[in-house]
Amino acid sequence: MPRDSLDDLSQRLLAFARARDWEQFHSPKNLAMALIAECAELVEHFQWLSEEQSYALPADKREAVALEMADILIYLLRCAERLDVDLVDAAYRKVAINEARYPVDRVRGDARRASEYED
Repeated sequence: MPRDSLDDLSQRLLAFARARDWEQFHSPKNLAMALIAECAELVEHFQWLSEEQSYALPADKREAVALEMADILIYLLRCAERLDVDLVDAAYRKVAINEARYPVDRVRGDARRASEYED
């Protein structure tokens, strides 16, 4: 099976929705709500597991997690398409912001929020 780029995948999802006349249901609000529901389903797979167990999922559980992650990506791509957001560009911009907010020499090994660091 070929590995699609995000643009190719987004176009395939758009075609899927249009062929089924589902764009009427794919408002940013509805897609965001579906996205958070899928995130909750992903979290359920890790609930009550130790850190170690979360890394060592059995094959069937790993596949279920992969499909939940796919659902999240699908809804995120659909929302981005509906809002005309270039997710890759937005992600690069956000990484640059985070690099400035969390300089390596100040935060290495420390996971506090940016607002919790003393100036």
